[in-house]
Amino acid sequence: MDAAELQLFESGIRRATETGGGEALEAALTELGWHDALRVDTRTAVSVFFECQGAANVTSSALDEVVGEELAAESSDDPVAVVLPPLREWEAPGRLGDDRCAVLGLGTEAIGRRNTAVVVMANGDRHTAVALKTSALELRPLHGLDPALGLVEVVGDFDLASADDRGPVDWNGAVALGQLALGHELVGSARAMLELARQHALERIQFGRPIGSFQAVRHRLAESLVAIEATTAFLGAAWDKPTPITAAMAKGLAGRSARTVARHAQQVLAGIGFTTEHPLHRYIRRTLVLDQLLGAGTALTRRLGSDILESGTLPPTFPL
Repeated sequence: MDAAELQLFESGIRRATETGGGEALEAALTELGWHDALRVDTRTAVSVFFECQGAANVTSSALDEVVGEELAAESSDDPVAVVLPPLREWEAPGRLGDDRCAVLGLGTEAIGRRNTAVVVMANGDRHTAVALKTSALELRPLHGLDPALGLVEVVGDFDLASADDRGPVDWNGAVALGQLALGHELVGSARAMLELARQHALERIQFGRPIGSFQAVRHRLAESLVAIEATTAFLGAAWDKPTPITAAMAKGLAGRSARTVARHAQQVLAGIGFTTEHPLHRYIRRTLVLDQLLGAGTALTRRLGSDILESGTLPPTFPL
């Protein structure tokens, strides 16, 4: 996309996310051509949409489509849902045994509207995907920290003969793309939290002047901005050199940065930030859950450290 096309694309996506989520947002994405952009210019489509989705704090089936696109599971005629790993994990949710597959994973809020679900199973170092009727799986709504996100627990046990074998797939590549998407969504959420804190710092008067003039408040806002910009730079570097390692590093940093912004925003907003009337709590809830999807930041960091100790080599550095 040239500069003018990108600006038009971004404004359209932003308006679509600001008007709501769910099926209405998915219809708007189809009208805007986001699905076509995902195939032609994946980086732009993912980065623009997921940052806008994070900033608007809405939900959609976009993560299914991003991961499904990498698994070659998406079809414009029959969109599918992708069964994701449980919270904190990034391994395939299917387990093989005696020509059967046991499933324990997660689905987005769209899985209940899709007729077909794709399950990826690990078979040694290889991964195989099968597609089956969503009705063959048990969907259990999760009522945890962020019920508005609409995640469901997906449980099932089925005979492989009853499923449509999709063949070998690049699960690690699909997870890496999903992690980059979630990294951008965390950045969007963090920017929204910082903006809430900034506005409050300008409007809240104490001792006859805005609290934004106090050094302690300025430091928290500045540290939040640095955390966001560092994550944005790292995500850009990960897109330039896309590997499972760089994507995991970017996702881990995005989660840590978003939690840092959430902590500072809560401190700046003080008492009002604890109320249900103020929108901050919705972003904090979303941030904490997104940080756990496709690998918790702490778990990804621990795995990276273990791999470094085992291999004796450091991952590549980036010119941030």
